[in-house]
Amino acid sequence: MAGLTELWHSIAGDLKVMPLVTIFLLLVGGWVVTTLLQRYLPRLANRLPNRTRSRLLSAIPGISVVLNVLVLLTGLVILLSSYETSSIVSLVGAVGLGIGFALNPLATGIVAGIVAIYEQAYRTGDWVEVDGDYGVVTSIGLRSFKMMTPDDTEVTIPHNRIWTENIANANAGSPDHLVVTDFYLSPTHDARRVRQKLWDVGVTSPYTQLSKSVTVVLSEKPWGTHYRLKAYPIDGRDEFQFVSDLTVRGKAALAQMGAEPANARAIAA
Repeated sequence: MAGLTELWHSIAGDLKVMPLVTIFLLLVGGWVVTTLLQRYLPRLANRLPNRTRSRLLSAIPGISVVLNVLVLLTGLVILLSSYETSSIVSLVGAVGLGIGFALNPLATGIVAGIVAIYEQAYRTGDWVEVDGDYGVVTSIGLRSFKMMTPDDTEVTIPHNRIWTENIANANAGSPDHLVVTDFYLSPTHDARRVRQKLWDVGVTSPYTQLSKSVTVVLSEKPWGTHYRLKAYPIDGRDEFQFVSDLTVRGKAALAQMGAEPANARAIAA
């Protein structure tokens, strides 16, 4: 047994594998810590006040990037201090060329992720829409980000979509974001009364943040009038309950005053 141990130490000393093992363990440790941060920090943030929650969620991607960079730099320092420079250059060149061909899409996604995090195109807790998918961003990695839709479906979106598509961000890191509820009425009604009634519905909702303005805008269409009730929820996570409350109470108020809804076929046309 002692002979095998001495043989292993001899081989390890000749090949200098211990620095490589150290770097591997360092990379695994960095990945584990980053995964834990992205999983448990949002849970902690959800227990905090809305504004503090928004700030902590926005900081998570930056923390992850800094941690990954520190791990990579530490690994590079260990590599440089353990091997001859010429050997390292040859090794890195060969490995880099192979990885470059094999993982080019992955590398492109990572670069796009760094750009997205640096430019803050979206942050954890933001409400975004990408190619028809709308929801709240739940986590951001180097290659992609995840968001939860109103149907409680998790959607994974690669960062490289920022090169080819528009990404709509409803709140851009702010704890407040505007919510719009639509109403469609036939043209035969008193627009001034309807506008006032919808405003009343907005300011009396238990979800409405009264420190923000509530507005009603309208536009005339060939089939009737399109009303848009704009308000801010107290908590952005209540967006869909907020829209439902405004819709139910708004329809009841409009029906009570005799305003008729627009013809669905006319709207579709």
